[in-house]
Amino acid sequence: MIRLSVNINKIATIRNARGGSIPDVVKAAIDCERFGAQGITVHPRPDERHITRKDVEEIRPIITTEFNIEGNPTPEFIQLVLKHKPDQVTLVPDDPAQLTSDHGWDTIKHKKFLIDTIGRFHEAGIRTSIFVDPDTQMVEHARETGTDRIELYTESYATDFPKGKEAAIKPFVDAAKVANEVGLDLNAGHDLDLDNLKYFAQNIPGLMEVSIGHALISDALYYGLENAIQLYLRELRLD
Repeated sequence: MIRLSVNINKIATIRNARGGSIPDVVKAAIDCERFGAQGITVHPRPDERHITRKDVEEIRPIITTEFNIEGNPTPEFIQLVLKHKPDQVTLVPDDPAQLTSDHGWDTIKHKKFLIDTIGRFHEAGIRTSIFVDPDTQMVEHARETGTDRIELYTESYATDFPKGKEAAIKPFVDAAKVANEVGLDLNAGHDLDLDNLKYFAQNIPGLMEVSIGHALISDALYYGLENAIQLYLRELRLD
């Protein structure tokens, strides 16, 4: 079964809108695991507009499945990751002003930087993944960075899915095949939801994990958190 990592940033966004501790982000992480999620993802940004450094500190000790910290590998981010040693770090080329992640790494242009950064995380025993567009050349060169995994950036798939799912998924299938050939494990995330997730999961060879936040937390407003997680897990079952 493909693993589901729940990104809990949006829960922190709601809390931060009023201040205080409601909803409780730590309890949300515990509940997500209790309801069946196989991992928890957080994406702390420099302005702490959702997940904060304190959240990372409080969440890390209570995770019993897999903890994934994603973000732009600034010196401050690297220090945070090395301090708390998650099971996985996902490197995303975010600009601090971006509303959300919107592109993957240029693994040719930034190869030296990625090699050095990934090396630091490997020395600390942390599995690494890097955010990559569905571009076979970028996937091929990702292997040379030393990363353990790539995470395919799926926004274009989600956007194009209603227009024609076969065309929407083709570049992702091609990218996944290259990842399989060069020995890279495969994650995916961004705008995957209950409408497009199953088709993606059924057609991407070697897919190990999806990270889903915005859509799942939004669905939880209607279905409840436990039901929403179970609905997403059902979409990931391939039998």
